[in-house]
Amino acid sequence: MKGYLQTGNKSQCFGCEACAQICPVNAIQMQEDDEKFRYPSIDESICIHCGKCLKVCPVEQLPPFYQDSQYTFGGYYNSWDVRNQSTSGGAFTAILESWFEDDSVIFGAVAQGLYVYHTAVNKLDNASIFRKSKYLQSRIGDSYKKAEQFLKEGKKVLFSGTPCQIAGLRTFLKDKECSKLLTIEVICEGVPSPLFMESKNNYFKKKYHAAIKSIDYRDTDVKWNRSLFKGKWDFQVMSVILENGKTIKQDRWFNPFWKLWLSHLMSRPSCYQCPFTRPQRGADITLGDLWGVHLYCPELYGDNGGASLIVCNTQKGKDVFDKAKKKMYGHSLDFSTALKYQSPMRKCIESNPKREEFMSDLKSLSYEQLCDKWYSGPSLKLLWQKYIWGNRQKILVWNIFHGQKKEGK
Repeated sequence: MKGYLQTGNKSQCFGCEACAQICPVNAIQMQEDDEKFRYPSIDESICIHCGKCLKVCPVEQLPPFYQDSQYTFGGYYNSWDVRNQSTSGGAFTAILESWFEDDSVIFGAVAQGLYVYHTAVNKLDNASIFRKSKYLQSRIGDSYKKAEQFLKEGKKVLFSGTPCQIAGLRTFLKDKECSKLLTIEVICEGVPSPLFMESKNNYFKKKYHAAIKSIDYRDTDVKWNRSLFKGKWDFQVMSVILENGKTIKQDRWFNPFWKLWLSHLMSRPSCYQCPFTRPQRGADITLGDLWGVHLYCPELYGDNGGASLIVCNTQKGKDVFDKAKKKMYGHSLDFSTALKYQSPMRKCIESNPKREEFMSDLKSLSYEQLCDKWYSGPSLKLLWQKYIWGNRQKILVWNIFHGQKKEGK
């Protein structure tokens, strides 16, 4: 398939930035379009037409997928402190601690204000900046070039990112097998337009006279989130800290971001045709939330502190995780069962027929006007399901019923 550089079709660009990094004369720069997604732009005045940008594009040359899951695991880190600083169950931290040695380098995404950037650290203590989900697509910068250089120097490299970013790295490295490279992908349901958070930021500046300093899309603050009727993990509380120190928190059911994004109104065009939404994966290890945990392994739901799904796709990945799982509470899972609750590992998100209209409004309307038109709060039925008859109550009834059945045998 021909990529964006040949067609100009935005659905054929993942935004992985491999083309910009491979160019020997720096003729390619990443530029934002009117939706704030980044695309490569070629300066024809200095381009030497070597074709390297086309060869490295994962749309043009999709790297092969690993065929079958080697091992599937569900669980959480043994330390509550780590879990409380993680979005899911702290599996990423367990892997880092088990894998890291002297002369190792870790690449990952870090949030800075409204935006997300890829960076690298060479000390394990500094790797905590990679915890937490970011949702917006990170700006890769020159991370592939740096990873390649570190590998040439004989260092161990762990590279984490979305599936398309891992594909970009693999094509950049010409998909050469390297024993010192470990790739970790996060399960991705599409990246939203940064324009929405910019609009939200303008709203905060107008209402509170302060801009956004930091965003935690999935806050796990115990004191605020936990109550008799709700837990902290599955309510996906967004916490926004403003530059004046004010903190604003909203759980998922009252937050326009979650409803509009999950309605697929503002995802990157390529996300609707994503080739990575399949059971066969392209990284050594796949990490995500253990969705459906209360349905098929409620013993891991526990105190609702979060649980991770870990899928080892290669022997290398399994060897690493065999050491990491000693730091976790959990057990192996049936891959096909876990897959039922992971739609991004089975199918692409569906393009909302109203996306064009929504994006037009996002560019022209204020945040208040946008929400008045496109966002409606939770229904009474949803409030009942989530706040009164929630997962914790369902598990209680399940345990009672399950126990009665056992006693009746």
